[in-house]
Amino acid sequence: MITSSASERYVSTFVPDSPAAWRRLLIALAIGAVGSVGTWSVVVVLPKVQAEFGGTRGAASLAYTLATIGFGLGGVVTGRLTDRLGIIPAMGMGILFLLFGFLGAGISTALWQFNVAYFFIGLGASATFAPLMAEASHWFVRRRGIAVGIAGSGYYLSGALWPPLIERGIAQYGWQMTHIALGILCGAAMTVLVLILRSSIDRSQQRSLGAEGRPSVDINLSPNALTAVLSVASFCCCTAMAIPQVHIVAYCGDLGYGVSRGVEMLSLMLALGIVSRIGSGFIADRLGGLATLLIGSVAQASALTMYMFFDGLTPLYVVSALFGLFQGGIVSSYAIIVRETMPAKEAATRVGTVIMVSLLGMSFGGWISGVIFDMTGSYKAAFLNGLVWNSLNVAIVLLLLLRSRHRAAFA
Repeated sequence: MITSSASERYVSTFVPDSPAAWRRLLIALAIGAVGSVGTWSVVVVLPKVQAEFGGTRGAASLAYTLATIGFGLGGVVTGRLTDRLGIIPAMGMGILFLLFGFLGAGISTALWQFNVAYFFIGLGASATFAPLMAEASHWFVRRRGIAVGIAGSGYYLSGALWPPLIERGIAQYGWQMTHIALGILCGAAMTVLVLILRSSIDRSQQRSLGAEGRPSVDINLSPNALTAVLSVASFCCCTAMAIPQVHIVAYCGDLGYGVSRGVEMLSLMLALGIVSRIGSGFIADRLGGLATLLIGSVAQASALTMYMFFDGLTPLYVVSALFGLFQGGIVSSYAIIVRETMPAKEAATRVGTVIMVSLLGMSFGGWISGVIFDMTGSYKAAFLNGLVWNSLNVAIVLLLLLRSRHRAAFA
């Protein structure tokens, strides 16, 4: 008989870090690569939708804003559901919202309808990110950082694979029909993958978490206080992170290089984000989540600075590649920090909360960058705005890291 309480997570015959754990992780990666498509389809379609509905860049960017808000709020809901009932019910909810959102976007006849549809797409995609990273952290102990990084890489793998396909679909069939096809295709593929994952998890009885479920790092803050501090830090870093990810396609169009070049840069950025996310997992297994987060945040600031000084076609490819390589491991580092510092039975809810606020930062960053562009006619001021927010994140993470080291040294 299979139980589903929050304190019971692993199967009795399941061994963390085993081949079975790696098989589950590969399934989770595939689910993330399919389910996160909606967070990237809006980036590709943004110029088309703006032109068709006659809106401003800021108004069209609200679709991305609402998608990330839905992604964030959904992460808390599906995270709580995962802690209580397991990952499979959360995935089922995600599939339904994803299908509903894509079909709604495909039949929308006004910009506000399109934007609202993307809120539901974000809700559906949420189950494939924060809850999956938290769930994967229960399958590993020695390689937890790498596991969380790989589970979170589905988000970037989706961004590397889908934009070129979506661009071709829009060119051949139009953006409405492409959205309808995405809803049907992704809904069916995710259903199959979730059923495979369910068969892997449900083969035998579960057992309660052991010593591996206890926090390994002490920052002398309550879980609620630490969650709040990490949430503020994640908001700041993701406000900065959103600028290239959301606007690189439109930016290349404005510079006269064409939308296709921007799509290629986005795919390159996100492909290298996968390398960064997995590489950050290796670093986190050796240095810890806080140190890894600080390294990624400082590197992201350097890439944002480069965007301010280089706007040639080849330099933009190079800077976009560096940006992807530098920032890819930042968000997954927050999930690792939560697992290192908070009770395992609350992992999905806590990770979902921090990721929700980080995505509010992404949505704010994507929107405010469009507004700044509308005001100034240039993205340089938007990149400068991102650097300010990024600096706040670096300061918070550095203080947490110094605090944890101080306690380790004098405990």
